[in-house]
Amino acid sequence: MGTEWIVIKRSAEWKPSQFLAFIFVYRIFEKLKASEPQVSPTYTEEGEDDGRGLRMGKRLLRSRVLVFGSIAISSVGFTFILNLIKYFGQYIPVFLYNNQEMFVTASTAVMLYIMASVYR
Repeated sequence: MGTEWIVIKRSAEWKPSQFLAFIFVYRIFEKLKASEPQVSPTYTEEGEDDGRGLRMGKRLLRSRVLVFGSIAISSVGFTFILNLIKYFGQYIPVFLYNNQEMFVTASTAVMLYIMASVYR
């Protein structure tokens, strides 16, 4: 969805990345929930399962780290490519320089799609 928006509008701000982050955090969270083994609950004297909230917090943290890690890898990778071009004494093409958001958002969308499709 985010990549189509970029292609149609011919520009990308960080809004598609924010949308992708929220959607894929939820999607990966649900995949992690489905793939975890069933744990028998242990109830406290008040009738609450203390481990349930902890397991949910761990799942949420893992899904957020995976999503925001993908965004960071895309951003750092793009910056590395620009720095590599600059290191070899070449001028950075204007197209690459002016379209950072488009490249980072598109590569993040592809990485997240593959991760959410394959990840179990």
